[in-house]
Amino acid sequence: MAVTVRVPAKVNVQLAVGAARPDGFHDLANVFLAVGLYDEVTVTPSAGGPTVTCEGPDAAQVPLDGTNLAVRAAEALAARYGISPDVHLHIAKDIPVAGGMAGGSADGAAALLACDTLWGTNAPRRELLDICAELGSDVPFSLVGGAALGTGRGEKLRVLETGGTFHWVFAMAVRGLSTPAVFREFDRLAEGRDVPEPVASEALLGALAEGDPDALAAAVTNDLQPAALSLFPELADTLAAGRGAGALAALVSGSGPTTAFLARDAESAAKVAESLHTSGTCRTVRVASGPAPGATVVAG
Repeated sequence: MAVTVRVPAKVNVQLAVGAARPDGFHDLANVFLAVGLYDEVTVTPSAGGPTVTCEGPDAAQVPLDGTNLAVRAAEALAARYGISPDVHLHIAKDIPVAGGMAGGSADGAAALLACDTLWGTNAPRRELLDICAELGSDVPFSLVGGAALGTGRGEKLRVLETGGTFHWVFAMAVRGLSTPAVFREFDRLAEGRDVPEPVASEALLGALAEGDPDALAAAVTNDLQPAALSLFPELADTLAAGRGAGALAALVSGSGPTTAFLARDAESAAKVAESLHTSGTCRTVRVASGPAPGATVVAG
């Protein structure tokens, strides 16, 4: 028997970051939107597991040991139910690696749902979300999908209404960025100044609810963008190229280095993508729309 779960990437349409807490984390007001770039995780019974393999773009950058969030998810669910995590996990990867689009978190959520289905543990949704939160701040949203406001470290979710489809272009950079390194740079840049409490933008939430791309473009923000640009200054060229191609908004996605460009419609997105592709400022370009559903069993 095998179970396959498909899980989407995300873009942060708002990422408000508070000061560092005593535990080293930061309080966030993190507005997630799931978009139609997907990984698929397939789990099968395997003696002596868990083991993991990966295929697809950037697969060579994916850890194949116990640090992989898919492995940790299988182990966490097995520990809760007193069973042995004897599974093989195969990741078909299409979400950029180390790109600020929650690819690793997506794999953790997908593996958790796949193992729950394979083993018949039938864990309540609340329990799955608790395990997700233990695995990482972005993992709960990968399970939920759609659009949501994440508070705390980003793991406390409130589902948001969306009134339409938003069209995006994503430019993948020539190298990755470490999320912890970006947060450390945020803290360095914030030294000596007051960092306000993170609060979700009512204008942005309204734009999502109304399905209004122009209003959303006027409201998108990312407090980590200056830190990402400090560590990877070339991203400014990519952002400028997207704006010059007619994107309504341009921003670093999450901790980066993927850059995200909001377009008015599918035709506009295709034009922005073509311009970015020929700009020489990025490695690859992808087009996707959102909201997209969260982790979903597609086989098994």
